[in-house]
Amino acid sequence: MLGGRRVLLAVTGGVAAYKSAYLARRLVEAGAEVRVILTESAHEFVGPQTFAAITGANPYTTLFGEDLVSPHTELARWAELVVVAPATAATLAKVVTGMSVDLVSATLLATQSPVLLAPAMHTEMWEHPATRRNIQTLTADGYELIGPGEGALAGGDTGVGRVAEPDDILEAIERLLSPPVDARRVLVTAGGTREPVDPVRYLGNRSSGKMGHAIADEAARRGMTVTLVTTSGLAVHPSVKVVTVETAQEMLEAVESIDTDIAIMAAAVADFRPVEPSATKLARSEGLDSIQLAPNPDILASVVARDPAPLVVGFAAETGDVKRAVGKAKQKGVDFLVYNDVSEPGSGFGTDTNRVVLIDREGTTDAWPVLSKGEVASRLLDRVVEVMARRG
Repeated sequence: MLGGRRVLLAVTGGVAAYKSAYLARRLVEAGAEVRVILTESAHEFVGPQTFAAITGANPYTTLFGEDLVSPHTELARWAELVVVAPATAATLAKVVTGMSVDLVSATLLATQSPVLLAPAMHTEMWEHPATRRNIQTLTADGYELIGPGEGALAGGDTGVGRVAEPDDILEAIERLLSPPVDARRVLVTAGGTREPVDPVRYLGNRSSGKMGHAIADEAARRGMTVTLVTTSGLAVHPSVKVVTVETAQEMLEAVESIDTDIAIMAAAVADFRPVEPSATKLARSEGLDSIQLAPNPDILASVVARDPAPLVVGFAAETGDVKRAVGKAKQKGVDFLVYNDVSEPGSGFGTDTNRVVLIDREGTTDAWPVLSKGEVASRLLDRVVEVMARRG
């Protein structure tokens, strides 16, 4: 159920930190991709090597000196869910007041993903008026809480304050990351189409399909029902249904056969195709004066014209000023158009990063910095989900 889902586990300084190692193992067994943050106090109870061995990645421990440029913001954007287990009284107080004094508190302040808190402390601390006020505030602010339970505590006494059991936390994580019953259907197109000249040659472009595949993966991780129509052989999330095509006509036929709520058209579709492809390889010795071309179908327009129309995101790989793309967004009638200048370093075909400008149907632009294509996919789907929520 958690295959490919991104879970950030924050471990703070309580005796119950040893249970977080078991939780990490259960998450990995469930197929989740797990990263861990350890506070300085957590080191007093469990070592980083334990989590490194379980997750296959070294835990993060500080705001400075990590291999990430900005660890709190990068981890906050990476995570689909942040779990704080155990969550000490001090940690809860930091979250309530918005303090950003260590990597855990800074990441919680930066994330827009759901946060699950598993409190653990002595009964007197749990029942203190300050903690009760903090719990009320956290609940009102939308944080999810699990526990604490009642049982034996670190001081040898018993009472309320025992951290929730790892399997119970895992069940809560699965619930929070499970798709709703009416999970949105998403159609994604990816890659560059190839229009045959003869059995050997074709007219095409440099699109690798990486951006479209990143979008399909991200949508699948969010529990959406995803169909990917692609010319690329790149790996995809196991829950994505893949339809492989080559030409623009094949892509059109595949797209027209798929009902969807959201269409994200990231493929680079060739504008023209040879009218009469040769059935045999063209010989250079015979010469070739010209190739007669015909326009390919406008797949994006065919999706926009549906009744009822899905939410439609188009892509525009251009060179130069964004004004042309703004005009295209209005002319095409899409909900969003993603523009990127393929001549800019780090933003062209085949790269792992992209610098895009998001244009809405009114022509308003939102320029994003250079991001990984996975981060672009995540931001784009955030905007798509916002619009779908407004539409009900």
